[in-house]
Amino acid sequence: MKTDVEELTPTRVKLTVEVPFDELKPNLDKAYKEISQQVRIKGFRPGKVPAPLIDKYVGRGAVLQEAVNDALPELYGRAVEESEIFVLGQPEVEVTELEDGTQFAFTAEVDIRPKFEVPDYDGLEVVVDDAEVTDEQVDETIDNLRERFASLTNAERAVEEGDFATVDLVARIDGEEIEDASTSGYSYEVGSKSAVEGLDEALIGLAAGEDKTFTGTLAGGEHAGEEAEITVTVQGVKVKNLPDLDDEFAQLASEFDTIGELRDDVRSRLGRQVKMQQLSDARDKALEALLEKVEIPLPDKVVEEEIGRRNQQLEQQLQMAGMTKDDYLSGEEKTAEEFDTEVADAARLAVKGGFVLDQLAVQEELNVENEELSEYVVTQAMQMGVQPQQLAEYLTQNNQLPAIVSEVLRSKALNLVVEHVTVKDESGNEIDVEAVQRELNGETGETVQAEDADGAQDTDGTEDAETAGDAGEEPAQTAEDSAAEAPAADAKDAQDKDS
Repeated sequence: MKTDVEELTPTRVKLTVEVPFDELKPNLDKAYKEISQQVRIKGFRPGKVPAPLIDKYVGRGAVLQEAVNDALPELYGRAVEESEIFVLGQPEVEVTELEDGTQFAFTAEVDIRPKFEVPDYDGLEVVVDDAEVTDEQVDETIDNLRERFASLTNAERAVEEGDFATVDLVARIDGEEIEDASTSGYSYEVGSKSAVEGLDEALIGLAAGEDKTFTGTLAGGEHAGEEAEITVTVQGVKVKNLPDLDDEFAQLASEFDTIGELRDDVRSRLGRQVKMQQLSDARDKALEALLEKVEIPLPDKVVEEEIGRRNQQLEQQLQMAGMTKDDYLSGEEKTAEEFDTEVADAARLAVKGGFVLDQLAVQEELNVENEELSEYVVTQAMQMGVQPQQLAEYLTQNNQLPAIVSEVLRSKALNLVVEHVTVKDESGNEIDVEAVQRELNGETGETVQAEDADGAQDTDGTEDAETAGDAGEEPAQTAEDSAAEAPAADAKDAQDKDS
């Protein structure tokens, strides 16, 4: 087999492959056998039809086409291996010559990873935030925890901001009630601005049994976006009571006996989180610093696919959150054009980062041991809440192991870069990344993973604990809880991982 490589662009090549016809014999034999199983010719059992009869009744051309289709994947793979190129995506294949008994040739155009060398990365320096935990942060975390243990009691007065009002809502358009925009017995935190616009202002000053009508824009349902006349009637007013910040609260909310012990634990947990964030930032910035030293062309098709993947991921997240893209852009105060530009820039940076880490793994002769692959699968399975064996079987059956190996290799390459980079905090103190890593692993039992080069971000959320108030009182419902607020024995440390 002879292979010629023509460089169309720095990121795309055309392979011209010539194959002696006799190399197709195994494929021809296989084609005859498979066609013999399919045809029905009188006097011959399926699978026993001779080749000359197949040529006569089916056609030699059909046999050749079957053989070529069977041979192409292996021949293309051999051509790629002999050419020592790193292909990306599927090739565009064209059979250019097929002369029965003499010659077979085809061409394949495919995107490739550009050829380059990763420059020396010794001496790079990056700066991350200080790993400082302030008293204000500790107070805020404990206050959030108090919110979770707050209770509601009836108040014999008019509604004030911060109260929880039990209300009936009736929405009308042109005098006709809109059923899907009306409700009764709805408990609403006044001032949270989490319902229809104008509700908070309408409620202030109303007592139980009183009502008020205002104009608001409906947020959902069949009449979303339309203005309606909304009447709110107050059924009752409840006041949120926060528990006292004392030893009794510490015993209620955690495994600790005193408020001092609780504060120490909160400070320790926050300290671990900021150190984890330091490591994450160090990896991000180390890769950014390395990428600034490398200039390489990027295949347009690969970048377009990455842009599409990111947009699809956002659409899925917005759908799960019940939001539209317009809602998201409005919240981020961005135009569609600004958003598209940011996504395209991030996609190009992600593709470039993947290329650089892949090449670094080759240069440093990195490889993935079975133990490392197993550790990765176990870690992912724990995060997904499935059995490691179940995840391993899924990855194997869906041919995902090569992608996992690539991900682990990139992680190792990035770790190598971080080992050679000088990391300092904003105060000028040099950070021993390996020592911090060992400290965190020892204290939490977790392994802080290096980010993947694709830049995608996974967020581990914490579930709100169900809490009961004192007898005769209702637990207060707050709009959101801090990820770091749970010093209780069964609470999880929340960790954001950029990949």
